[in-house]
Amino acid sequence: MKISVELTLTPLQDDFKPAIIHFITKMRSSNMIVLENPLSTQVYGDYDEVMNVLQAEIKEAFELIENGLIYLKIVKSDRHDYEPHF
Repeated sequence: MKISVELTLTPLQDDFKPAIIHFITKMRSSNMIVLENPLSTQVYGDYDEVMNVLQAEIKEAFELIENGLIYLKIVKSDRHDYEPHF
């Protein structure tokens, strides 16, 4: 089953950029399609693969920051090639 995940990592600390860059770099090194924009990162792939990578990388991200949140949306389909029709 293919899924699309949108994530926003929000470290609640002054020096937040290194944690975000580290997280995105780790996601890019996976076998999944990873797209970024200024507000979020989108990950596309097989459910089991995506969830296994996210489990490990979210844990590592939380270990690298003092306080923070991750906003997560999951869609049951691969939407990486979506283009608006308007």
